[in-house]
Amino acid sequence: MTWSEQIPEAARAYLDSHRLDEVECIIADLPGVARGKAVPAAKWERQQKFHLPNSIFFQTITGDWGEAAGEEGFTEPDMVLTPDLSTATAAPWAADGTLQVIHDAFDQKGNAIPYAPRNVLKRVVALYEAEGWTPIVAPEMEFFLVARNTDPAKPIEPMMGRTGRPAAARQAYSMSAVDEYGPVIDDIYEYAEVQGFEIDGITQEGGAGQLEINLRHGDPVKLADEVFYFKRLLREAALKHDCFATFMAKPIEGEPGSAMHVHHSVLDETGRNIFAGPQGGETDAFFHFIGGLQEYLPSVIALIAPYVNSYRRYVRDHAAPINLEWGRDNRTTGIRIPVSEPEARRIENRLAGMDCNPYLCIAASLACGYLGLKNEVRPDKRYRGDAYDGDGDLPQGLWTALDLFDADEAVREVLGAEFARVYSIVKRAEYEEFLQVISPWEREHLLLTV
Repeated sequence: MTWSEQIPEAARAYLDSHRLDEVECIIADLPGVARGKAVPAAKWERQQKFHLPNSIFFQTITGDWGEAAGEEGFTEPDMVLTPDLSTATAAPWAADGTLQVIHDAFDQKGNAIPYAPRNVLKRVVALYEAEGWTPIVAPEMEFFLVARNTDPAKPIEPMMGRTGRPAAARQAYSMSAVDEYGPVIDDIYEYAEVQGFEIDGITQEGGAGQLEINLRHGDPVKLADEVFYFKRLLREAALKHDCFATFMAKPIEGEPGSAMHVHHSVLDETGRNIFAGPQGGETDAFFHFIGGLQEYLPSVIALIAPYVNSYRRYVRDHAAPINLEWGRDNRTTGIRIPVSEPEARRIENRLAGMDCNPYLCIAASLACGYLGLKNEVRPDKRYRGDAYDGDGDLPQGLWTALDLFDADEAVREVLGAEFARVYSIVKRAEYEEFLQVISPWEREHLLLTV
């Protein structure tokens, strides 16, 4: 088969009406930023692979470097990147016909690069498959549409709606609020359709200019690919209408943060949901998965809340969980069991922020559930009532979260020891960069007072 016969139907349809000019060969780095090369179409058709230095995985979000190269030193050897043609999709905002293709990373001996985020997720999925299980996930993406912000010292403000007023807060599920930025949403739908992505729904969330997009459930790697693509799609749709899409966990003071809730279920070899018994009851596996999330999520908070800003989400009574309680149809708990039929029974992890790398977030959450299943971890008693009345038991900052990550050998083994080593070094370097910045709060309250 030719490459054009192996790409998804949506990408083929795009090429039917666009002359292919360029192919963007991309891969997600540790923060989830797209790295790669733009290649003329004629050259891309002739090549089976391309190269990038492994140092792209040692970069912090600021572009600085963590000392994570290992014993060989910082020599920046080339990785071999090979295209996954099943990920080919249009870049509908480009002036000329452009395809994006996600690549997988290998060393020059053909071994998967252990700290490439997509490879980390594939590793965890393979552990499930070795047990005869198929993990299924469904992510929910929250984000803000905000006014252009070109001065980092200036607070972020809501975008201007079609009425000429800034987007209003505390309008959750309001259709009028969604209509305020209808043109942006129209382009989101259009871009998603061209790219072959199925949106399950768009709703207004509680923040000013805050939206949520739900994706259909499916394969973890495929859904992580879609979230990775969606972040770019949403940014491009917003820029077209003179605003920004931001995925910061807490972009606006006093407003709720943005989460990436992840729903989980697991199928056996027959396609049956292992969380539901023959008569529809809840199985031991269902409770063990919950127990795994409660037991191991503290050790992976550094992956699902990866920045100093991430911990500003976990505020009591402010739409994000503060602990690892589990409850039925209870949005105050960190682990929620939504209302569903037995065959669709699932478990929702509500801790992750939208600032996460989707591959690493989903890998981390699945790793916790896997360890719960393997070790038959029993959960705490179901929480009834408002979980904000309970104690907060989440780490209060990135450094503490990294200490928990470094100390948990079971989690590090599931995710991969070499990935865990590199991730911790890079994130600690990033935290030290942050400590060099003096905030407005410090200048206001300490400069002339202490």
